Amino acid sequence: MRSLKILPILCTLTTALVWGLLWYPFRFLTEQGISASMTSMLVYLLCATVGIALFWRDFKRYFRPEFRLLVLMVIFGWTNLGYTWAVTEGQVMRVMLLFYLSPLWTAFLSWLILKETLTRAGLAVIGLSLLGCAITLYRPGLWSGSAMLSERYEWFALTAGFAYSLGTVLSRRAQSLALPVKSACIWLGVAGFAAVTLTLSGRMGEIRLLTPVIGVEIVLIAACLLATSIVSQHGVSLLPANQVMTLMLTELVFAAVSAYLLASERMSLQEWIGGGLIIAASLLSGKMHAGPEKVRLKPEPPLPTR
Repeated sequence: MRSLKILPILCTLTTALVWGLLWYPFRFLTEQGISASMTSMLVYLLCATVGIALFWRDFKRYFRPEFRLLVLMVIFGWTNLGYTWAVTEGQVMRVMLLFYLSPLWTAFLSWLILKETLTRAGLAVIGLSLLGCAITLYRPGLWSGSAMLSERYEWFALTAGFAYSLGTVLSRRAQSLALPVKSACIWLGVAGFAAVTLTLSGRMGEIRLLTPVIGVEIVLIAACLLATSIVSQHGVSLLPANQVMTLMLTELVFAAVSAYLLASERMSLQEWIGGGLIIAASLLSGKMHAGPEKVRLKPEPPLPTR
């Protein structure tokens, strides 16, 4: 019985480990001339192709062309690109902390869209998130005109976190859509969003820079993400939501250690304090709402995107 519980815990920790280290291969490929957009397009196109093939029966049975699928594709497309652009350009932990403000956006969007009533814990989540964000982003000279979000990657991380929350809330609302269908459409959405940005920026020619070695790296990233998506569902399906949230916060630990060892990035005391408040808000996020006023929605596993 004990071993049955250890397995989903290991699955969840493995998911956190992968997401905590994923910034490095994207940044590594960027340094080789392959942009985050090109990497995302190829990686998620591979994930969609293999994922649909593996779960073809479920996909064929449940897939129906719907406008809400297109909306999810666009939203999660930006979630992924905004995040990967941010980690290839900026300080990893700063990006992670800004992205982890998602409980703040989820609290507001769940109240607005799902009609969920905020509890005192929900108000605490909002307050801690805002305070943590302010402390993390504060720079000397702010009151004399220096902007808190003066770097492009900060905007990318912040808006990617908002998009993730919006997509998660809309996904919970669309519970009639099977998870394999959502997953495949999200993967295709990321690939499509990346293809559009490459085309509009005139950088689709980057594909000529691909070498056999880089191709293998991209295949390995795709295989890792696909396996992680499958493994994460096992952990989420067998563990309480609050325990999953707590375990997934180890992603920040993995990211901080890897950023220090692989990129010599160090967080200041100010960022540690702000980050601690944001993490505290994440720990409270499972108790944000008293539930929908009319219909209580069941929890849903996280979707396979950053």
